[in-house]
Amino acid sequence: MPKPILLLNCGSSSIKYQMIDADTEAVMAVGLVQKVGDPTPGTIDHEVDGETFHDETYFPSHTEAIAAVVKMFDTHGPDIVDAVAVGHRTVHGGTDFNSTTVINQSVINKLVELSGLAPLHNPPGIAGIRAAREILPDVPHVAIFDTAFFAELPAAAHTYAIDRELARKYQIRRYGFHGTSHQYVSGQAAEFLGRDISELKQIVCHLGNGASVSAIDGGHPIETSMGLTPLQGLVMGTRSGDVDPGLHAYLGREMKLSVSEVDTLLNKRSGMFGLTGKTDMRDIDQLIAAGNEDAKLGMDVYVHRLVGYIGNYIAQLGGIDAITFTAGVGENAANVRKMVVDKLSYFGAVLDDEVNSVRSKQPRRISTPESKIEILVIPTNEELAMVRETIKAIGG
Repeated sequence: MPKPILLLNCGSSSIKYQMIDADTEAVMAVGLVQKVGDPTPGTIDHEVDGETFHDETYFPSHTEAIAAVVKMFDTHGPDIVDAVAVGHRTVHGGTDFNSTTVINQSVINKLVELSGLAPLHNPPGIAGIRAAREILPDVPHVAIFDTAFFAELPAAAHTYAIDRELARKYQIRRYGFHGTSHQYVSGQAAEFLGRDISELKQIVCHLGNGASVSAIDGGHPIETSMGLTPLQGLVMGTRSGDVDPGLHAYLGREMKLSVSEVDTLLNKRSGMFGLTGKTDMRDIDQLIAAGNEDAKLGMDVYVHRLVGYIGNYIAQLGGIDAITFTAGVGENAANVRKMVVDKLSYFGAVLDDEVNSVRSKQPRRISTPESKIEILVIPTNEELAMVRETIKAIGG
């Protein structure tokens, strides 16, 4: 008898969803709702048994969007009433939530209080939770936090050098994100290598449109690149990553921009988009091949920042056993992996260029036998990790 778990990832204008059987870990359905809250018609695509069903209608709010998801399940299957729980991806848990949590009204109230820490992410997530609980009230709902895996970062790693009383009052610290992926991939890397995770010093590079890197010692994270918000750290698709904090004041003075306008600039008009005009690495590769100097510089900045973090983390770990690439860029951009690993030759990392160039959806080793560091590519599966967390939270 299947044990279906419905997973919801609610953005401001979209909802990604999957239903996965917790027993077999097989994907039963997957879908995407777009243009939630938009005045123009939105779309919903629902895939089950290899067939995709499409519909277009208006989604004034997340309530109507979730209702459309339920209708797709009712019409095309699988039966949503068989779901034993709903797992919600929740970006920011602040200092209040350091593990997956069964949702009740007090949890929702606390998430609302924390919205200031993730104003772009938490409010739509809360809207999705409310809508799903209203439409599916008879099953437990669970919040899986992006920040939870990094909740126990060492104090020296998570503390900012600002007024300590102000930091305590407003919960200002480095939280880290993509925690579900970093936890899953580090566990899979240990399994792939046939070693106990408690023995391993690992660096995980989660490289997608959002990107982060973590240092994991014996299964416990000791560093990660993202901070109070997902803006800190690596160069990303549209996010700047690290910049001088004084940039906000400078642009405010020189361009008469508000803090909100600078925040939008750094989150949505920077990163690879700001440097090259593109966010897809394939498009950037084409520009580089055509001799575009901006694209070449953008790629150099991207790699420079990532290598800098990796070198820092090798020092913080006191050595390194494995470096793993994951997520869209990490799994598919062979040239990015090569540029990074070639710069790590001082540490004894040696890439197998032939193996690295082969596209695959399977976990694989891309270093040579003589390499002193295991270089791996492990596809992330945040949805599967969310299912496991959901089952754990509801007691099996």
